[in-house]
Amino acid sequence: MIKRITAVAMVAFVAACSGTPSKEQQPAAVEDRTAGDQAAAKPAPGTEATPLKPGGVGGNPLTDPASPLSKRSVYFEFDSFVIKDEYKSLIQAHAEYLKQNPKAKTILQGNADERGSREYNLALGQKRADSVKKALEVLGVKDAQVESVSFGEEKPRGTGHDEASWAENRRTDIVYQGE
Repeated sequence: MIKRITAVAMVAFVAACSGTPSKEQQPAAVEDRTAGDQAAAKPAPGTEATPLKPGGVGGNPLTDPASPLSKRSVYFEFDSFVIKDEYKSLIQAHAEYLKQNPKAKTILQGNADERGSREYNLALGQKRADSVKKALEVLGVKDAQVESVSFGEEKPRGTGHDEASWAENRRTDIVYQGE
């Protein structure tokens, strides 16, 4: 009974989070680095809906570049842990994989950019990892399959001191056990 109440509460939480963001949380403009106008009309990489088959045609779907499961990062806005709409299908794909493979386990690694204190960035990285974990659990993934940790600013992907680098570092990485 408690699990059902928790599940209903989580669904309500995710539904509330997916509402219209406030002015401060509006997504920032994203630079289009693709060539031509046709490429700009395509969905963001890793967000296309693709049917999942464990060990599908391309071998391991976790490493098959044609599979959405090969996309492993969920990016966030500055000072936010709200999951952007463009990453919901990516999270859904990983949730389906985890449900189809109950022995699979993942570690969600929350990260932050270098701005802010060490303590603040560790807390923000944890909130980012936890928000992805909650989304997976709402989608039916067992708690035992998912662990969330924070690296704060300690594992940057972008090494510059500009917005492009900071945007690369505001993320949660999805890492499967054994990789």
